[in-house]
Amino acid sequence: MKIHFAKPLPFTPDFLLRRAGYAPHHDHKTGKSSYTRKLRREFYPRFHLYVMETDKVVTFDLHLDQKKPSYGGTSAHAGEYDGTAVENEITRVKQALHNAARG
Repeated sequence: MKIHFAKPLPFTPDFLLRRAGYAPHHDHKTGKSSYTRKLRREFYPRFHLYVMETDKVVTFDLHLDQKKPSYGGTSAHAGEYDGTAVENEITRVKQALHNAARG
């Protein structure tokens, strides 16, 4: 699920996402950087968020990873891109960003 924010943001996406409980994540297999928030002590399930920026908009692309990716002819992972859990997390992230902007 994607959410869009008009620039300028009050802080960098990195700062805002860390305030929302996300940690930077770099996938060495794909070379992509993103952010994750674990739901338990284990690495999965976790919320996984990519940040994309243009001159005018910052986009957060969020999904829920249920298990470790499997590469080898099958789908990349068991990700949920919508549903109650993802919608609730989007609401939580928006609230955290709103709170950070207010100080």
